Amino acid sequence: MNHPFFPVLIFFAVALAVPIGALVLARVWMTFFTPLKPGKDKQALYECGVNPLADRQTRFHSKYYMFGLLFLLFDVETIFLIPFAVSFLKLPVASFIGAMIFLLLLAEGLLWAWSKGLLDWRATPRVQGAVGLESLNDR
Repeated sequence: MNHPFFPVLIFFAVALAVPIGALVLARVWMTFFTPLKPGKDKQALYECGVNPLADRQTRFHSKYYMFGLLFLLFDVETIFLIPFAVSFLKLPVASFIGAMIFLLLLAEGLLWAWSKGLLDWRATPRVQGAVGLESLNDR
């Protein structure tokens, strides 16, 4: 029992036992203490207190999700430029070169997304039944 990796083995066992135990405990709690009570109100659509505009959920084009991911990606990457901009005059030349390489990679990613057509909204086909300003004005 004096093996050097014994504490690591115990650490991994505890690291696996805690989340699995929490999931098992949650399942037991749900089964015995919170039985399902289906009803008309629980099965109804709910949109933040507003009556739903459609009978079912509408499908959105996948470009909306890609555009959202690109926005998050470029937003987080530009946040990394703030420390560089704050201490621009105090940094050595190597830091300036590193920041320019970072900007070059950022611009390359933007050009790649543009070349793939991910930023062109007119090329996307209109989804029938999509809830938006256009479909609200048609009613």
